This record gives sequence, C-alpha cells and structure tokens, in this order.
Amino acid sequence: MKVVSPEELKKLGLNRYEAIIIASQHARYLNSERIAKLERLEEDPSLEFDARKITMVALKDLMENKIKFKK
Repeated sequence: MKVVSPEELKKLGLNRYEAIIIASQHARYLNSERIAKLERLEEDPSLEFDARKITMVALKDLMENKIKFKK
C-alpha cells in the first residue's frame, strides 16, 4: 500500500484536507459502481470484478489527475 505524502499533494495544488474530501467523494462514487456491478455479476458470471481497495483506487486516481474537481 503506497502512502501519499503531503508534498505529493502540494504538487497537485491541494492541502491534505482537500485531498481527503475529494478522494472520499470519489471512493463513494466508485463503491456505488462496484455495488451495481456486483448485482449484475449474479446475473452474468462472466463479468470481471476488481478486488482492489476502493480508497487506494481513489487516491491513485487523484494522484494521476484522473479526478476532475473545482477548488
């Protein structure tokens, strides 16, 4: 599990509190998608399921600028 340092967040122009709020909102969105996919998985077992932790995926997306947000 990679730890995100405050210096890395400053490169994005965020402080740690803003980053946590943005990442947590993105994690909630990813979790709702995952739940919907799990419901479809029961009907169609051929679907692939991502078992990574949602919070780590959200932080990685934030660090790779995959999340659009307004300050």
